[in-house]
Amino acid sequence: MSVSLPEAAVHAADDDGALAALALSGREDAFRALMARHREAVYMLVRAQMDDGDAALDVTQESFIAAFAHLDRYDPARPFRFWIMRIAINKARDWRRRRKVRSFFSRARPIEEGLQVSDTAPGQEQQAAAREELARTRRAITALPENLRSVLLLRTIEGMSQTDVAVLLGLSEKAVETRLYRARLKLTESLRV
Repeated sequence: MSVSLPEAAVHAADDDGALAALALSGREDAFRALMARHREAVYMLVRAQMDDGDAALDVTQESFIAAFAHLDRYDPARPFRFWIMRIAINKARDWRRRRKVRSFFSRARPIEEGLQVSDTAPGQEQQAAAREELARTRRAITALPENLRSVLLLRTIEGMSQTDVAVLLGLSEKAVETRLYRARLKLTESLRV
């Protein structure tokens, strides 16, 4: 029985780069040879990451299918085993992610139950009242004397420390504390009305 020249080339290819080049040229037997060389190692890697042997077989097969589909991205200067292992790791991670999503949805409550949840968003009347209260508070802050208003805004709105406000306004920390106290007191009095 004689072996044809192209078939002999596949059998003679010692390195994965040569097999990958043959597979890229359309030689399925070259890709089968690559798969035969690395299938067990890929399966062992995938199986170590998964608790389901059947799923590990599926992921191994998906890894080789993806490798065959994207063989043009393989760099023959690098080991094929590393490249296919990276693909397998990604496929196993995707499988675990899908499993988590499926698990989440299997425990989720039926969507019909969500339709019976009452709307907790404030109604139009509540929103209008809140806008009016905000406008009223802004007017009260604007009505404060400048020396009290600036301390109040820098401490509460800007979130500056008492020390920073004192440095910025050229005051002592005690003066800032006193002005803040007075500003809050005046603001409370004007909003009480």
